[in-house]
Amino acid sequence: MRVVKYTLLSLFAIPWVVVPFWLVVVNSFKPAGEAAELGLGLPRRWAIVENYTTVVDTGDYLGGLTNSLMIAVPVVLAVLLLGAAAAWAYGRGDSRWLRATYFVLSLSILIPPSIIPTVHVLRGLGLDGTPFGYALVLIGTRLGIVVFLATGFVRAFPPDLEDAAAIDGASRPQIFARILLPLLRPVLFVGSVILVINVWNDFFFGLFLLKGQDNATLPLTLFQFASGTLQTLQWNLVFAHVLLTTLPLVAVYVFAQKHVLAGLTEGALKG
Repeated sequence: MRVVKYTLLSLFAIPWVVVPFWLVVVNSFKPAGEAAELGLGLPRRWAIVENYTTVVDTGDYLGGLTNSLMIAVPVVLAVLLLGAAAAWAYGRGDSRWLRATYFVLSLSILIPPSIIPTVHVLRGLGLDGTPFGYALVLIGTRLGIVVFLATGFVRAFPPDLEDAAAIDGASRPQIFARILLPLLRPVLFVGSVILVINVWNDFFFGLFLLKGQDNATLPLTLFQFASGTLQTLQWNLVFAHVLLTTLPLVAVYVFAQKHVLAGLTEGALKG
């Protein structure tokens, strides 16, 4: 039965995952003429160094990478801390007001926010087009993910440890930092991986909320790079930029896959 299952999964993955990925990789190694054919064969002439050097030099890859890191890292950390604190309040509270705000916040995962009111608010605050305003929007729109994941964990934990720490004189911030955060580590790790992928690949908000090439993240630099060569689209360079853009996410996945699986397994057991 296991052999049949893995065989069916492999047959499904080959046309939908393996072939598109191979198409991007192999054509990023070809010169422009060969890559325009969008074939799956190996290059007749290899142009790896030439293609990737061109992307780094003319595609503003390093600038986009720096901007993406400067936005993604603080956004993910802020969402994890704020989401864990909110999940603690939702998990321990039983008022109707808390329940209502929890469901509203959870619905933000499914309902896309409106861009026009967002731009209007940022203009009123003087943050329109700035990385800080963009980061605030990402924090607000992604907070529901961590709250939804962590609230169930908090409800599954008995409050005995928190009560004992309070009796010993620990303050609420100390209880949160020393007891709750270590207990929530598995689910926060899963949430962090989801957030990194979500924030790193964000294009919609970045297109409207970031102004100027100096503030462009990697998805925006890829879009600008491809749009700048629209009349003579060079697929080899576009595919090379795509691979360089996704390379940090691949590194995160390779590093975090065991921890993510462990967190999901623990969450399933607690559920």
